[in-house]
Amino acid sequence: MKLSNLAVVALCSGVAVSAFAEADRDNWPRSLTIGTGSQGATYYIYGSGWGNLASEATGSSFGAEVTGGPVQNVTLVQMGEHEFGMVTMGPAYEAWQGNSELAPGIEHTDIRAVFPMYQTALQVISLSGSGISSISDLDGKTVGVGPAGGTGDMYYPQLFEKLGLEVRTRNGGAADQASQVQDGLLDAFAFAAGIPVSAFSQLEAQVDVNIFSFSEQEMAQFLDDFPELSPATIPASAYSSLDEDESAVSLWNFAITHKDMPESLVYEVTKTVMENYERMIQVHGSARETMPENFVHNTFIPWHPGAVRWFEENGYEIPADLRD
Repeated sequence: MKLSNLAVVALCSGVAVSAFAEADRDNWPRSLTIGTGSQGATYYIYGSGWGNLASEATGSSFGAEVTGGPVQNVTLVQMGEHEFGMVTMGPAYEAWQGNSELAPGIEHTDIRAVFPMYQTALQVISLSGSGISSISDLDGKTVGVGPAGGTGDMYYPQLFEKLGLEVRTRNGGAADQASQVQDGLLDAFAFAAGIPVSAFSQLEAQVDVNIFSFSEQEMAQFLDDFPELSPATIPASAYSSLDEDESAVSLWNFAITHKDMPESLVYEVTKTVMENYERMIQVHGSARETMPENFVHNTFIPWHPGAVRWFEENGYEIPADLRD
């Protein structure tokens, strides 16, 4: 039986596309690095998880690397030192405009969006016997804010100042600063990460703690000055120490890559993460927000062509001004 002309054209096109994909695959890096965050932080756990999924799907090796967080990650991707990175939109926007603390004056316009991750919530933990159970109680205290250059380090000092609080801040990894709270070396640990924070969960499993964030009254004093921040909720189910939901503020997180990464590779990465929701949930609870419809929370980073192809194949329209 003879194939119709249309079928012949379709078959030939399929062969051509397959051949192109295979040729392009030859140009994929065999080993790729994902910039994440500190040990015990959500970024590192989440990044290791999606890196493992991408390794399975592509045959390339994706390795999660401990970093100082989004401020460092966006610069590492911009400079081509890391192939992928994880960023919160506040630090990414500052870097995009050339206002990065690590690379001032350099507009980070070579970064491209790959997929939406989750909201980073600003959360604080203290020992229950410390008398610290609210943001206002941090006045005059010594508080860890995560790694230098991380989201917490970027926002907490500014927000404390807006609220008229005098807080001595210290930098360090999530696991280390949680331990310092337990040892009495820090009065509290204020972190910015997905919910739940692994280091918080580990600490509350050992001692009685308070977990809290900014109240609605406190947020009203600074949200107008930080449009990238939005109200959020820490659900009571996230931590055994909570009896009810807690108000908080948050920023969205996205995975990024460099504009020169092969289109077919970025397509496969996007496809792998966006189409494996249940496996991502197993990686970390924050992945409950790792859904394609949340692409709308990226308002300034152009999407990589590989990501654009996956989203549009699946019915999501990328705005014209965010197409590379």
